[in-house]
Amino acid sequence: MALHAFLQLDRQAPVDAEGLGQTLRAMAQQRLDQLPLPGGGQTLQRFNQLARVAGHDLGLCKLFEGHTDALAIMAELDSPAPATGSTWGMWAAEPPTERVRVTRVGQRWVLEGCKAWCSGAGVVSHGLLTAWDERDRQQLIAVPMHQAGVTVTGEGWEAVGMGATASVQVRFCNADGVAVGGPGDYLQRPGFWHGGVGIAACWYGAARCLAEVLREHCARREEPHALAHLGAVDVALSAAAAVLRSSAEEIDRHPQANAQLLARRARGVVEAAADQVIGHAGRALGAGPYCKDRHFARLIADLPVYLRQSHAERDLAALGQQLISQTNQTWAL
Repeated sequence: MALHAFLQLDRQAPVDAEGLGQTLRAMAQQRLDQLPLPGGGQTLQRFNQLARVAGHDLGLCKLFEGHTDALAIMAELDSPAPATGSTWGMWAAEPPTERVRVTRVGQRWVLEGCKAWCSGAGVVSHGLLTAWDERDRQQLIAVPMHQAGVTVTGEGWEAVGMGATASVQVRFCNADGVAVGGPGDYLQRPGFWHGGVGIAACWYGAARCLAEVLREHCARREEPHALAHLGAVDVALSAAAAVLRSSAEEIDRHPQANAQLLARRARGVVEAAADQVIGHAGRALGAGPYCKDRHFARLIADLPVYLRQSHAERDLAALGQQLISQTNQTWAL
């Protein structure tokens, strides 16, 4: 597989945003970003490739997932195909104190305001972001980053884990953009929840690689407690893998269906599994790999930050609210 070969050559993953940007550009130029679209019959292959990049480096995966999500969104909303080799950020965070406003001025779409948590903003060629129009409707806008009206700040990102993604604030002042889809389309399209499962596949890919370190440790020496931790990790990851496989199958069977319930369940299962892997691996392995294994150390520092793309109990409460209206056959075998 071309993606696997590329990642094998990129063993010393970059540790800063500029390096991640160069790697993402190389992947786009080699068309390694052309993943199967969700719901097109090969959704599991898409999830597998996202998981593979995540296991290699979560900072790179954050940019790669956002880029490939942007490509999928534009395809779903019948936007013109982006230029080959262009790289995209997908920025949809909506903190209550920061909103970008967009106004139609003749043939122009003009952006004003500040966008938070823009991963890779300083190293991508374009951003796809949510903004709000004059009637307070959410509208997706594609924005070339290299223009006078766009300022990538160094503000709003103090993270140690996932630090290389440089998910900073971006200010727009009389910046030009292009509308993608119509008002409300970003949340209303079926692919919104498909993308949510894709992020869970990224969490899974990182957790799986942490588990491999534990498995290799147990293969070298017989430690009953470490073996018990490995068994617990296997149970958690096997459940998560089964849910991701069945989710991919369901998305391919019913690509236009509302996948909110499916996505919330999948994300909850994978998040819980990843949390268990982090805990069990740390207890079984001790300080050694945290301090001496560069790949392990970065994954186990980055993954808890990436997992916070989940909203924890708020997401579980939303899932519970959906379940109230389900039949008593919800959990039948």
